[in-house]
Amino acid sequence: MSTSRSDGAPLALRFGCDPVHFVMPRGSSPTPRRAAPPDAQTLRKRIVIMGIGQMGLVCAGILAPPSPPAATLVSAPASRRKAGKPDAAAIPAGPEIILWGHDIDEVGELTQTRQSSRLQGFTLPDSVRVTHDLKKAMSEGGDGHGASLVVSAIPVQFTRDVWKRLRPAPASRGGGTSLPDAAAVVSVAKGIENNTLLRPTQVIADALGDDPDGPPRPIGTLSGPTIASELARGLPATMIAASDWPGYAHELQRVFSTSYLRVYTNEDVLGVELAGAMKNVIAIAAGILDGLQAGYNAKSALLARGLAEITRLGTAMGASTDTFFGLAGVGDLATTCFSPEGRNRSCGEALGRGVKPDDYLKSAKSVVEGVATTKSVMDLARKYRVEMPITEQVHAVLFEGLDPIDAIARLMSRELTSEKVG
Repeated sequence: MSTSRSDGAPLALRFGCDPVHFVMPRGSSPTPRRAAPPDAQTLRKRIVIMGIGQMGLVCAGILAPPSPPAATLVSAPASRRKAGKPDAAAIPAGPEIILWGHDIDEVGELTQTRQSSRLQGFTLPDSVRVTHDLKKAMSEGGDGHGASLVVSAIPVQFTRDVWKRLRPAPASRGGGTSLPDAAAVVSVAKGIENNTLLRPTQVIADALGDDPDGPPRPIGTLSGPTIASELARGLPATMIAASDWPGYAHELQRVFSTSYLRVYTNEDVLGVELAGAMKNVIAIAAGILDGLQAGYNAKSALLARGLAEITRLGTAMGASTDTFFGLAGVGDLATTCFSPEGRNRSCGEALGRGVKPDDYLKSAKSVVEGVATTKSVMDLARKYRVEMPITEQVHAVLFEGLDPIDAIARLMSRELTSEKVG
């Protein structure tokens, strides 16, 4: 659109005011253009996994080479090599994998035994190095380089505190632990931060506080129907890799895909992360039905209506409807609600049997993400004016002392209406 009349006079003069000139503030620069993301080979150089819970352990198992990486190339016998020619049978060393945990005692036990009570039957590959020192994990690589890829497997409500430790410190304060500038990030956590209502990738970006005038950092998410114990046994599974950074999801796809794990890509980061978070709330409700022995009819209805709630809120926030009917949505929802090993479903089952929420959480070995996420989802529902009756009743059971039987009665006595999805 032209800003001048046909006679060439600026439109501002036509309205009797001075022309406005826009000048960039001194010292500022345009938003840096995004370069191509690091390729899979670069990402594999040195991978740091933050968190030694179930998903942290599983990711280490997925990413670690089958045998300890050699310091140099593994060559064929000398009798098979030809003088003056490179060894065609040389095999490059596998990626360097570092697993970081905040609990020094748990780190020590995992280092010694290569096993964890958090994931029964799983043995951590010998090639994975375990550490409690976050600075060494990020900066001291065998090749002299820092982390190339950081996998965040920290529960969402604790993510900010850990990642703030990686924010670059001013030189006047002696520097400190910081994330290498070239390091890419992928989150495998599922939830929504309380109060801020930020998704995992948003929490990480906010906590890091990267230089806005510097090159943007590739950040993505991995989600989908992934029960940790099944992945640990190498059973067939699928995941979704998503990122706002063009091409980065495809590189994550190449890094994490194995003979038993097939990774798809999706551009809808918002939808993928919302689906992964909200399905945990519905899984608690599914567990409550199991604890009350309400039957499969009730549970199937719960999944269908739960998916409708997830889709309504997601689309109101700008996510794609298709995402909720794919692996990150209905796929993950079904797995979480039916698997006897799902933490959120197991929590709900205990509540259905009469256990008080606080008592269950005190005895749980792992974080039940859906409990805290329920608060955030209710806040989002109010913010976007979306009706979410199942989530509302789960919230009442968890935080208002409502009896699970009364919660079901409330849902069944709601005004009769037509079925709507989304």
